[in-house]
Amino acid sequence: MSEKNSESPRLHQSFEQAKEAFAKEPKDSGDSAHYLHRIKSFVLRTGRLTPGQARAIETLGPEFLLPFTGQAIDWDKSFKSNPADLNKTPRPKILEIGFGMGETTAKIAAARPADDFLAIEVHEPGVGALLKLIGEQGLTNLRLMRHDAVEVVENMIPESFLDGVHVYFPDPWHKKRHNKRRLIQPEFVSLLSSRIKPGGYWHLATDWQEYAEQMMEVLSAEPTLVNTGVLAGGYAERPTYRPVTKFENRGIRLGHGVWDLVFKKV
Repeated sequence: MSEKNSESPRLHQSFEQAKEAFAKEPKDSGDSAHYLHRIKSFVLRTGRLTPGQARAIETLGPEFLLPFTGQAIDWDKSFKSNPADLNKTPRPKILEIGFGMGETTAKIAAARPADDFLAIEVHEPGVGALLKLIGEQGLTNLRLMRHDAVEVVENMIPESFLDGVHVYFPDPWHKKRHNKRRLIQPEFVSLLSSRIKPGGYWHLATDWQEYAEQMMEVLSAEPTLVNTGVLAGGYAERPTYRPVTKFENRGIRLGHGVWDLVFKKV
């Protein structure tokens, strides 16, 4: 079971309840309108938030939550890069698609402070949860976006721009009639691969074997990618930067497998 599905029972409060609870908490003066509601490009259902998640969106969203603009992203501006550092080696740019509740994303960003991470998720409680972790851990190399990942990649990520891509435990849509809804399809793989620099990497992980096999088939068929895995079936050892979540550990104890795939852009 994936991290994002396993934690859903915890999200028991409605957005209105969260807003009401947050309104009762002391906060700085200023614009009290909910940050996400000021971004007109978000046309997603609200979801369920805890008061802590709502407060994180309100207080940290203006700095760490980027709007969907439909224009090529100004990465340096978004990450507030220091102009004095422009002559130095550029910081690697890593895109993560579907971060769930953000625990893994925060750990990777903390472990790789020299890299910049843009993480996309449509689930509002997950956005609030990761913003909360950003505040608690003082992370500065992480920015979030709440929008459809395909539109972000197509419209805001230039070609040959990314140094790496992470896609961990995407929804497997395990019923055969729903397989067409899976993220990892040939058209999207071709699109996203075009946004990765030569020499960059694409790291995927899933706990659903049939989806792992489909991922392997689709990415192996993409001529701009080469598989770096050395395990049976072409799978890769779990890179040390990807932590094992408690839900993954639980699945391993129950005998469930986890498959990592690491491909390189040629």
